Amino acid sequence: MDRFFKISERGSTIAREVRGGVVTFFTMAYIVVLNPIIIGGSADRNYDTTHHFLPPNQVAAVTALAAGIMCIVFGVIAKYPFAFAAGLGINSLLAVTVAQQGITWREAMGLVVIEGVIMVVLAASGLRTAIFNAIPTELKSAIAAGIGCFIAFIGMVDAGLVKRVPDAAKTTVPVGFGVNNSITTWPVLIFAVGVLLMGVLVARQVRGGLLIGIIITTALSMIVQAIGDFGSSAKDARGWSLNVPDMPKSVGGLPNLSLVGDVDIFGAFSRVGVLTATVVVFALLLSNFFDAMGTMTGLGREAGLADKDGNLPGIGKALTVEGTGAVVGGAASASSITVFVESASGIAEGARTGLANIVTGVLFLVAMFFTPLYQVVPSEAAAPALVVVGAMMIGQVRDIDWSKFEIALPAFLTIIAMPFTYSIANGIGIGFITYVVLMVAKGKWRTVSPLLYVVALVFVLYFAKQPIENLFN
Repeated sequence: MDRFFKISERGSTIAREVRGGVVTFFTMAYIVVLNPIIIGGSADRNYDTTHHFLPPNQVAAVTALAAGIMCIVFGVIAKYPFAFAAGLGINSLLAVTVAQQGITWREAMGLVVIEGVIMVVLAASGLRTAIFNAIPTELKSAIAAGIGCFIAFIGMVDAGLVKRVPDAAKTTVPVGFGVNNSITTWPVLIFAVGVLLMGVLVARQVRGGLLIGIIITTALSMIVQAIGDFGSSAKDARGWSLNVPDMPKSVGGLPNLSLVGDVDIFGAFSRVGVLTATVVVFALLLSNFFDAMGTMTGLGREAGLADKDGNLPGIGKALTVEGTGAVVGGAASASSITVFVESASGIAEGARTGLANIVTGVLFLVAMFFTPLYQVVPSEAAAPALVVVGAMMIGQVRDIDWSKFEIALPAFLTIIAMPFTYSIANGIGIGFITYVVLMVAKGKWRTVSPLLYVVALVFVLYFAKQPIENLFN
């Protein structure tokens, strides 16, 4: 096992890999709850043009199944500790697409399969690797730092520490601290305590600090849930944002996997036309393509697995396997399965190999049978780990030459655009376009890889997709 996964070679141990895999699972297990909320539906919600909808309990089952399979496959083949699950940006895009474009859920998942096949072809041909290697070292550092900011922001939003200010408030401030700049619920206070607790454990270099923090914070959440009477929320009287830390009434049961294979590969092209279906595939492809590439860049650098130029050894194989995630996710009706930025929490625990991924994957497969049990961990207990890991990843800015503005501005925009637009791909695109423009303006256009010019142009078209759609009706 040590030779196969290169555990000692990468300075890790089996215990660290197991801890890292467990921590990664707990920081991303929320997707099994959240994915059914986004793409699942009922007779009066989230149904398609044929009034068909994806039953939430079945979506939860296939989400755990697809995530488990891809985590294990990636761990065995690519041997990196990068866990997989249904991509949040992509499942949201699918929900909007089904609602606005008039295609069915079966057809939407068929388009995901097509997008996945294209991803695999691009990776197998070496194009994705060539683009990955063409990214300047400074931008790779900016991508890693931006992901750190992004996951910290995700943690704060999921825990309710940062809230969107309703438009009715008629204020120019889009987000606020808690409610009226105050912590008003116990769940948010638990999150704040979790951040400080995990910060102390990591600062004191306690082994398994993040995992210990999640366990303690979950126990505290269960105590508060049992005796508290506070706050208010549409989801729960005590204000939990997603999972409610109650002891489950039932523990296990057989998962319903009837959604597996229930897809229509080419139906969307006849229903809404070739152009519209192609635009949807292009949007899915570009989002998945650069989300995964950016995430792997950041995770690889944080784990110390990248070379001096920020490139990951064997990245071509890793990207090829990642592309199959879309095929697997689409075929299972779980949305595209892609690499998850929350893997950084496992890396912070010491995970450096694919063994951690296998641990995470096995836990996802087990979760199919014990859905009520893993729901005990609220997002307020797991989100602090994302904030702590974000603080670790922001350190990548030390490798950016801030004295050169043609580097500083693209790097800065890459970093801030990810949390501000809630998208890794958007941050990368804005950074690439700015970098190309400034390097040309400085007369350094020869130093820019030709592939970056092409990619920057593709992003320009991507950001202008709505006017282009309107132009062609």
